[in-house]
Amino acid sequence: MSDLFQSSDSTSFSSSDKNDKELQEFLLIEKQKATINAQIHEFTDICWDKCMEKPSSKLDYKTEACLSNCVERFIDVSQLIANRFTQILQKNAGIM
Repeated sequence: MSDLFQSSDSTSFSSSDKNDKELQEFLLIEKQKATINAQIHEFTDICWDKCMEKPSSKLDYKTEACLSNCVERFIDVSQLIANRFTQILQKNAGIM
């Protein structure tokens, strides 16, 4: 009879581990989505202030090009910084 309880306990435990792992993966994905949304808002605020001279019902070519270039430069810099941090982490991991 104790075998019955042990097997159900281990099944419950492995199911709990699986649920914990799924929850962690879900939370990681949601955190990544939140980070991307925060970056989009940051790009929008900075580039809007930089490029928008006077609001109108349509974007003119100059404003559209400025907004596009501004966002692309922010993405480039963000990737450059992320790559640099990755290199530093890999270098530090190799030393330890």
